[in-house]
Amino acid sequence: MNSAREFIDEIKTKGKSEFSIKTALKNMGILVPRSFIINDISEKLDISYPVVLKVSDESILHKSDVGGVKTGIGTFEELKNQLSKMKTLFPNSQFLVEEMVEEGIEIIVGLSRDNVFGLSIMLGMGGTMTEIYHDVTFRLIPVNRIDCNHMIDEVSIGRFTGNGFRGHRIDREALINFIMKISSIGEVGGEFIDQLDLNPIKIADSKIYVLDAKIIGKL
Repeated sequence: MNSAREFIDEIKTKGKSEFSIKTALKNMGILVPRSFIINDISEKLDISYPVVLKVSDESILHKSDVGGVKTGIGTFEELKNQLSKMKTLFPNSQFLVEEMVEEGIEIIVGLSRDNVFGLSIMLGMGGTMTEIYHDVTFRLIPVNRIDCNHMIDEVSIGRFTGNGFRGHRIDREALINFIMKISSIGEVGGEFIDQLDLNPIKIADSKIYVLDAKIIGKL
């Protein structure tokens, strides 16, 4: 299992595409969906449906805003059709195909830089509504386990720990360990990272999958 230092070195070497970031996270022991980078499809992929298709281009940070994401693709033929359409929008880009993770609730974890205080870590409810509801909390890094516990209880995520809420449950210890890993990336790579955005993350009990990831910084 790679360290946070190895995560930074891997991003420096392989670039800041979503696929590269997720591969580096996977090498740290963090779950990501099974995925492939493609330019075209000549034969069936070793993947389970449904899948999501995304444009893979470091210069496109908000893929869904420009038509660069298609979810819920249920068959190989549909995937070929959607890829053909997406290639007309992004003729010079590669594409990411990955299995959809449908179980769990969506949260966000990220790092962001303040010009005065430096890097902080953010935790909150995730998905497309994050910027509307602002159900998030922050701490300066590094954080310890006490900090993580307080962060969890300061946002709605805390309601899903323990016995769970409305059929969903979050393993508190698993989430604390996840937050600590992301904090460690900021500790060793703070001079290079302005923003690390992991949103959404799907979490069900102790399984925590990073579904989307981007980095902004001097990497």
